[in-house]
Amino acid sequence: MAAANSTVVKRVEELGDLAQAHIQQLSEAAGEDDHFLIRASAALEKLKLLCGEDKECSDPSNLLELYTQAILDMTYFEENKLVDEDFPEDSYSSSQKVKDLISFLSEPEILVKENNMHPKQCTLLGDELLECLSWRRGALLYMYCHSLTKRREWLSRKSSLLKKYLVDGISYLLQMLNYRCPVELNEGVSFQDIETAKLLSEGIFSDIHLLAMMYCGEMCYWGLKHCANRQSENHEVDTNASGASCTTHKEPLDFREVGEKILNKLKKIDKKDA
Repeated sequence: MAAANSTVVKRVEELGDLAQAHIQQLSEAAGEDDHFLIRASAALEKLKLLCGEDKECSDPSNLLELYTQAILDMTYFEENKLVDEDFPEDSYSSSQKVKDLISFLSEPEILVKENNMHPKQCTLLGDELLECLSWRRGALLYMYCHSLTKRREWLSRKSSLLKKYLVDGISYLLQMLNYRCPVELNEGVSFQDIETAKLLSEGIFSDIHLLAMMYCGEMCYWGLKHCANRQSENHEVDTNASGASCTTHKEPLDFREVGEKILNKLKKIDKKDA
């Protein structure tokens, strides 16, 4: 275990150095201090100090959390810039920038999986960080697809690429929604607010969970509208997972089926709130 921890600490340190160099480039290009970049850089500096200590005694969970928080802040700065500019297509295309951001936001999970540190990633990263990583990837692809659906010429040539982005985005959002199981309401569970209890029983733990469902539904609509003639292509997504450990079974994505499930759940939640 000590050797495995040392390997992870070394890898986190390497990734932290790469992220710090990237932040330096972003800061220089921006020409001004940014709150998110400053916070990300501070987290990576702390990470570097901790990694300088005895690697076999370092807690990989703490180091990974620091790295993840830095990545979330760094990529948030870049996402905001892309959204403000409506994902411009220039010499270094927005599609490549989106890929780069997805890659950064995937590193913490990849690191855990590669080192087989835990049968359940949530034990090491925690549900909230895992949800945040999936949410940010899914929301980024939602915003990118929203921009692409307004480009008729692009759609006429690359609807298959739009479908890939939609499938990936929906997959990340469903993953985010499925990390935590819904709260079972019974006599042993006490709530002061019955409306909140009903939302928790549907797996809605925050307004972001509700927004993720709405994004999923809209992306399914875009898939049916713009990619209907490509429905037979074999893209796969987990549509029935009910917790962090229930993500092994996958099936081809059907935009209509997933969209109807989301819509029915939203209707059910709306009735409970009425």
